[in-house]
Amino acid sequence: MQKRADHMLELKENMLDRDTYLGLRKQVGWVRLSDSQADAALANALYTVCAYLDGEPVGMGRIVGDGAVVSYVQDLVVIPKAQGRNIGGMMLEKLREYVVSITGPGTRMMLCLMCAKGRENFYESHGFTARPTEVLGPGMICYIDK
Repeated sequence: MQKRADHMLELKENMLDRDTYLGLRKQVGWVRLSDSQADAALANALYTVCAYLDGEPVGMGRIVGDGAVVSYVQDLVVIPKAQGRNIGGMMLEKLREYVVSITGPGTRMMLCLMCAKGRENFYESHGFTARPTEVLGPGMICYIDK
């Protein structure tokens, strides 16, 4: 726990529950998930972190991937009223620390993400490289609707 500007900030690892996950997604205007999607997303995450400010959930992040070659930062959010306090940066550091802890000796793990438009500078300030570069093509996505 850290006391920051008269507020108590706590980062809880691997305790993110469905209601908190769905509630935080809703507060930042993300697409609504079904309960079964949320349950599967949380069950299949390698690691989660959730930020609480004065006991109220204000942010979260997950690591997904194979845990050996590639890991992804997923669902890193801080609700609008809690932004500007470095909560996102602290959670991103916890996510990175986890990936470092599971990277095998003498190996390399790719830590990837897709950020929301306008958030590139935040991730670049934390050591991520925006694509495309001279050697890396652009990231791509394909949505599957059913």
